[in-house]
Amino acid sequence: MEDIAPELIKKLQQGSIQAFEEVYQKSSSFVYTLSFRIVGNVQDAQEITQDVFLKVYHKIKKFEFRSSFKTWLYRITTNTAINYYKLRHRDFSRRSDFETVIASHPAEEDIKQQTEMAQEQQIAKEKFQEFLGRLNPDQRACLVLREIEGLSYQEIAQTLSCNLNTVRTRLKRARQALMRFTSERIEK
Repeated sequence: MEDIAPELIKKLQQGSIQAFEEVYQKSSSFVYTLSFRIVGNVQDAQEITQDVFLKVYHKIKKFEFRSSFKTWLYRITTNTAINYYKLRHRDFSRRSDFETVIASHPAEEDIKQQTEMAQEQQIAKEKFQEFLGRLNPDQRACLVLREIEGLSYQEIAQTLSCNLNTVRTRLKRARQALMRFTSERIEK
């Protein structure tokens, strides 16, 4: 994500639509990518991205520059994605979501058209999403923020509004769970 100048944020706080558009252009792919990594579904990530920017627009006046804008945006995005994931997961357990099944298992013709390397990458992505999907949302968010986004433990704690030991515990449990899932998959 590009750095967003404090002057631009101040303009946004004053209600500038141009400033909002510029902030959106600079940070929307970041928000979408983070959302997708947490929920694992394109349509949900798009919806979360829209929700996040609605929240940014309505809450920007409360931003007090105590942390970086990026940290503030991480917090909004992560919390929105976790809440959305929990809500969808509850709904998903009540009914089968055909689109999710189709998206996670590409048709054989599509696989045949890909090169061998692309196939391996796709399989790795699917396994990774499958493994992430087996974690609880809090562990999943911590793991994504640490291993994919590269945040420090302190930044994760700030983003998720929890203490440092909670982050360490969630990451440890997430990694242990991933090790279990991997060994179960190998044994099969």
